[in-house]
Amino acid sequence: MAKNSHDGDVAFVKALAEILKENDLTELEVMREYGEDDSLNVRVSKQVNVVQQTMAAAPAAPASAPAASAPAAAPQPASAAATDDDPAQHPGAVTSPMVGTCYLQAEPGTPPFAAVGDKVTEGQTLMIIEAMKTMNHIPAPRAGTVKRVLVEDGTPVEFGAPLMIVE
Repeated sequence: MAKNSHDGDVAFVKALAEILKENDLTELEVMREYGEDDSLNVRVSKQVNVVQQTMAAAPAAPASAPAASAPAAAPQPASAAATDDDPAQHPGAVTSPMVGTCYLQAEPGTPPFAAVGDKVTEGQTLMIIEAMKTMNHIPAPRAGTVKRVLVEDGTPVEFGAPLMIVE
């Protein structure tokens, strides 16, 4: 009887892993009750490389910023290559400080907070991320021009995901 229960548990864990993969989830946790003193707790998770790259990008951005102020011609090809390969590596990337839903405008039908080509000032609201029914304004980290908007209105975003490029 224990063997049948074990085989069923293995099949259950495999099914959870398949659900994780099919729905592009990063983690899934389930508690299964068999009886009064018998239960199974399962957590299936996968490592997300984007989060690791984002964590590495935070220290890298300040390191490239001083280099950008010294030689004026060298950073242009480097920043263009970084933008094409991974927007999170771009020195002007504005990344998400939380998981939530991104809104580019205050209300449907109103103009966006910032669009490509707009000049923004430091602290100006670029977008809103809704997390747990709370609207969090995302400010511009520096003054500059919006070069790219990397998310669409109403889309979910992860922590550290690149949202916008401000140069």
